[in-house]
Amino acid sequence: MNKKRSVILNTAIIFGFFAIFLRLTDLMIFNHKILAEKAKLQQIKVEDIQVRRGNIYDRKGREFAVNVELESLYCDSREVAIDKGRMKKLSAVLGTDEKVIQAKFQPEKRFTWIDRKLSPDTAKKVKTILCMDRKTRESPQVKGFGFVPEARRLYPKGTLASHIIGTVGLDNQPLEGVELKYDRYLKISGGKVYFERDASGRMLSSGVATEAKGNNIRLTIDEGLQYIVEKELDRAMAKWKTIAASAIMMDPFTGEILAMANRPAYDLNEIGKARKDEIRDRAITDVYEPGSTFKIIIGTAALEEKAVSLDSPFDCSRGSIEVGGKVIHDAHKHGLLTFKEVIQKSSNVGSVMIGMKLGKENIYKYAKRYGFGAVTGIDLPGEISGWIKKPERWSATSIGAIPIGQEVAVTPLQIVRAYSAIANGGYLVEPHIVSDINTPEGQPVFAFKPAAHIRVISEKTAMVFRDILKTVVQEGGTATGAAVDGNQVAGKTGTAQLIDRRTKRYSKDRFVSSFVGFVPADDPKFTLIVVMYEPKGQIYGGIVAGPVFKSIADQSLSYLNVPREDGTEKNLLLVSK
Repeated sequence: MNKKRSVILNTAIIFGFFAIFLRLTDLMIFNHKILAEKAKLQQIKVEDIQVRRGNIYDRKGREFAVNVELESLYCDSREVAIDKGRMKKLSAVLGTDEKVIQAKFQPEKRFTWIDRKLSPDTAKKVKTILCMDRKTRESPQVKGFGFVPEARRLYPKGTLASHIIGTVGLDNQPLEGVELKYDRYLKISGGKVYFERDASGRMLSSGVATEAKGNNIRLTIDEGLQYIVEKELDRAMAKWKTIAASAIMMDPFTGEILAMANRPAYDLNEIGKARKDEIRDRAITDVYEPGSTFKIIIGTAALEEKAVSLDSPFDCSRGSIEVGGKVIHDAHKHGLLTFKEVIQKSSNVGSVMIGMKLGKENIYKYAKRYGFGAVTGIDLPGEISGWIKKPERWSATSIGAIPIGQEVAVTPLQIVRAYSAIANGGYLVEPHIVSDINTPEGQPVFAFKPAAHIRVISEKTAMVFRDILKTVVQEGGTATGAAVDGNQVAGKTGTAQLIDRRTKRYSKDRFVSSFVGFVPADDPKFTLIVVMYEPKGQIYGGIVAGPVFKSIADQSLSYLNVPREDGTEKNLLLVSK
């Protein structure tokens, strides 16, 4: 009997060890990978690396776009437990209907956003309502809710330079401007970071980076100049009740954009409230017929091709000229004008006569040399090329229309670039908005390197035409209101009719008024264009846009400490936005 018991016991022990052996074999060999992964998940805490977009600065290092950390409220629908009283308070603090919040409690979802990137004050109130521990972001009383830290893009200057900087969406996805164009530099890939932890869940390792920072961008624009431009545009908009306006200030030698503004504008921190017409960067996306500012083409081409001299006479006494069955008028009747006076007084009749001397092939050739009908290549999204018809497609009236800035479509940036060629001695420069890009540690990633400048006209022609443009703001010219106290200006007015959407003909009461020039004329610090869309009360560029140019230029020269040519001093007080 004892022997039988011994056999049974031994058999049971052997069988037990055999079962254990089989189980260990299964665990250690067949299911080793699966169990190792489970152990790893229990021993290691995984966190997403928070990605922070790089900052954007002006040329002097002043902040235009930075990041702030806010908290976002989420729920685990399987765990949610909240009483009616707290739900009512939560709804009031978040400004969201109770039914909308409750609709997010879906049992099949373990993670649902309740509200994103709350203000510090709102987050504090929510934590009080939900009885949350402010350190762990968890609530021992109200189950199923939690907070996650998230970075929000902050634009300290609000509307200032909004069309340049651009903005991002709720998930920091780029939407406009530099934020969109340079997104690959501003953000870098995130990934995950792993922490070891003990059985109680406490972290055992530290010193691991839990966030990734993008590269920082330095722009060519100057906050002070940008403020001056925007302030004066606002004043002009209010005075002339225009529907829109644009202004661009550019270094004529380097192509650096020192300031660029459009009206209407929008607050970069409130993109959800912005209208489409407020977001549009009109300076590079909207085309218009330039009117007399386009006379730079026939003026410089005639000098370059030796088709005229400064004193070549043009009989404009009739005040009109017929071309291809169309009558073109001067705004005011003139008598016998020299070539120089045709430009100074902006005579349409004289300009058409110059255009006929040149011929359509030469007009087209020089228009293309100046870059019209092609994008400038500025490093902002959305630029369009405008257009000018090839000579073979010109109608019988084109030889009369194109010399005075009709039947062509341009952007403000193309015009300011063309006049910069006069300012710098005949070269076409490459406009750009970003100066350089650096890592958070200051290591260089990118620096703008201009392509070889393209000569458009000879230096002699540029100098002669510059002297002609000086007379435009002098007595007898069309823009005496654009003259800057203490420094010479060289520039040109533009007054162009808009097409009536109903009749498809030129409107009698809708105009674009503009002025473009550079100052000081003989040693330019910047080229500036001002474009006012549909002014009320007056239409002429010299009256509407010229004084805006004067105000911007006068303050900007003081801001830049450019000495007056008459030797006296002037002071400028800037009040920052």
